[in-house]
Amino acid sequence: MKPSPLHSHLYRHISLFLFWCCIGLQPVLGQDERPVILAIGESTTAGYGLPSDQSYPAQLQALLDDAGYHYRVVNHGRSGSTVDMALSNLTRGMLLQPEIVLIAIGGNDRSNSRASGRTEASLRKLVFLFAEMGAAVFIADRTPASDGGSVEQNSLYARIALEEDAFLMPSLRQDIAGNPELLISDMRHPNQAGYAIIAQRIFKLLEPVLQAKDAVQ
Repeated sequence: MKPSPLHSHLYRHISLFLFWCCIGLQPVLGQDERPVILAIGESTTAGYGLPSDQSYPAQLQALLDDAGYHYRVVNHGRSGSTVDMALSNLTRGMLLQPEIVLIAIGGNDRSNSRASGRTEASLRKLVFLFAEMGAAVFIADRTPASDGGSVEQNSLYARIALEEDAFLMPSLRQDIAGNPELLISDMRHPNQAGYAIIAQRIFKLLEPVLQAKDAVQ
């Protein structure tokens, strides 16, 4: 028997609902329509060791709200993530159509002894594809003082930012690494006060971009 128009209509909406649920997004009718700032990274982005509302993306959201900027910060940080792992999650991030992307990753590539050429190629692709869709991309630098390694190992972040027309921001751990008052008990990851410093620093870097976007709209 041929389905009635009503049944067809209901079936279509149920199918759409299931589709959005499967890809991890809300149905269109309930979706938060604020432009997205997407944070990609490893444990320092994920907020390792602390409740999620104390991570730097969560504290950045609070700063944006207090300043009257109507953006939604989405945290795609994952403890232990490598650049390749972040790249494999690209589709999920691009579905959000972010206006701004914050990338702070690479430490686990070095600790896992991944070839620097592969890390650079994957990071460059990640930056390029988000920039190609119109996002303003920020890359966190890495330094021996804050992140370990050598100058040669860390130089690719500044180079990619320059060559891919991305914004270079300081290492997330700048002025935090080595300070026990800003770290949890493992002496590696920031505590709430440490993440507050990161959020405030990034907010100051973002504010000129946000003001320029508001001026255009």
